[in-house]
Amino acid sequence: MRKIFAPVYAILAALTIFIYGCAGGNASDKKKDEAPAFPVFTLQQKDTVLQTGYVADIQAIKNVEVRTRVKGFIEKIFVDEGMAVKKGQLLFKINDEEFRVMLSKAKAALSNAKAAARATEVELERIKILVNKNVVAKSEEDVALAKLNADKATIEEAQSAVQSANNHIAYTSLRAPFDGIIDRIPLKAGSLVEEGALLTNISDITQVFAYFSFPENEYLRYERARRDATSKDDEQVKLVLSDGSKYKFPGKIETVEGQIEQSTGSIDFRARFPNPNKLLRHGASAKLFITTGMDSIILVPQQAVFDIQDKSYVYTVDAANKLHMQAFVPITRLSSYYVVKDGLKPGDRILLEGAQNARDGMTIKPVAPPKNLLAMKAQDE
Repeated sequence: MRKIFAPVYAILAALTIFIYGCAGGNASDKKKDEAPAFPVFTLQQKDTVLQTGYVADIQAIKNVEVRTRVKGFIEKIFVDEGMAVKKGQLLFKINDEEFRVMLSKAKAALSNAKAAARATEVELERIKILVNKNVVAKSEEDVALAKLNADKATIEEAQSAVQSANNHIAYTSLRAPFDGIIDRIPLKAGSLVEEGALLTNISDITQVFAYFSFPENEYLRYERARRDATSKDDEQVKLVLSDGSKYKFPGKIETVEGQIEQSTGSIDFRARFPNPNKLLRHGASAKLFITTGMDSIILVPQQAVFDIQDKSYVYTVDAANKLHMQAFVPITRLSSYYVVKDGLKPGDRILLEGAQNARDGMTIKPVAPPKNLLAMKAQDE
């Protein structure tokens, strides 16, 4: 009996192993054929706000050089670097002894000229009496009159010399042309300065200008948005300082340059910002942000886009969950989004992430994207 049933046990064991192996192989193949999961995003058309940043050059509303108008030695400096000054306040004094000597000589020359003219007037009166009595010829009177006119011209010349000397003395006292902040003072008391030498700069920073450049296409978008706006508040701009902090006072765009720079394709703007705390200084740098509204636009997250030969692409997902490469044309590119001009429409499903691991015609398993990727506010940071 043992010899008869032994082969049966062997056959049953082999069948068990075969069935188990087939079952395990099918599970492995099923796992291998399962579609990979990718986050998928549905495009929507909506109104949104675009905030775009531009590098800005900060300048004081007034920034002038304080230069000498006469040659001489700096006698005294009444201010220090970084000091706030008032209009008319004395800043520098240049030695004026030489010009006071010039003034004394000019006044003496003026006195002599006046005395000579007075003597000529007396002589002219005497000659007139003699002419009336026919004692001297009429030509004598003409000569005396000409001499008087020459003496009067000498008086005017002497008066000009006096005025010039007074002006030179006044030029030795350099005063603030307006309220402001004193810049660096490179020269010290006792230095010999030539006419036109730079002594310092003075800046009025109660308000500041921010100069920045717009690319031509963004300028056109801004102009259209500005003209369509119902409130001038849309023209307000904001600053982010070099340390990343936000400047709390908004500014306004005041002027636009008259022409577009051909070499760069940009146009220069000027905005004005209040500076009550004098935090902003002449020559500082910052980033200026302009907020503009855009109606009925499609925003594509940047992580979904890949570029091939200067063209922008995304993977669209069809009803069968298959991927298709789709080119599109953006209006502008921000740090986090593309604004679509053509090639995509509302309702299109696109692959949000993982384009480097995808291929055209590939079937995927769509999954909902993380919530932090669903924000639709385009902000250029």
